[in-house]
Amino acid sequence: MVVITLQRNKCIGCNYCVELAPQQFQMSKKDGKSVLLKSIDKKGFFTLKSNDDLIFDACNNAAKACPVHIISVKQR
Repeated sequence: MVVITLQRNKCIGCNYCVELAPQQFQMSKKDGKSVLLKSIDKKGFFTLKSNDDLIFDACNNAAKACPVHIISVKQR
């Protein structure tokens, strides 16, 4: 299982996550910030739990590329 967390309110809209993991992230047209697709919001932390282990590498690369370090990726 892969667990991805995004602190959306701290997003600066650099678009790296979308470029590296377009199946999980997209940019909002409303405010220019990243959106973690199919995630659940809990107090500004958007979390996606997926059984698809194939998304780990792309999401992990997105987390490493994020200049404000607001993406967390864990594999269980």
